Amino acid sequence: MYTLKIITNFAAAHNLMNYDGDCENLHGHNWKVEVMVKARELDNSGLGIDFKILKAQTKKLLATLDHKYLNELPPFVTISPSSENISRYLFLELEKIINCDNVTVDSVNVWESDNACASYSRD
Repeated sequence: MYTLKIITNFAAAHNLMNYDGDCENLHGHNWKVEVMVKARELDNSGLGIDFKILKAQTKKLLATLDHKYLNELPPFVTISPSSENISRYLFLELEKIINCDNVTVDSVNVWESDNACASYSRD
């Protein structure tokens, strides 16, 4: 099994719901996103998936979040846009786009700072 990873980013504002502390107030992050996929086999070019495709699909998804107030977007109207929930949302959306017989999304890490990250995976 091969594991491929891309790293990208987006900027957005949010506030945590049902939270008693500073993060209940509106604030923003420059989020770093790591997407890991697994590939069982390589194609004739020796690739599991072309990084160009993986980057483009991820950037397209992140464009829906970039420079937005996350709490106003449909995925986060009823759930807090925490790093945990953002990583789960990105994972589930990328699965719909990327997954095929050979390639599956393995995990998504969402960094809200250099020292704080949340990850989502199936297991």
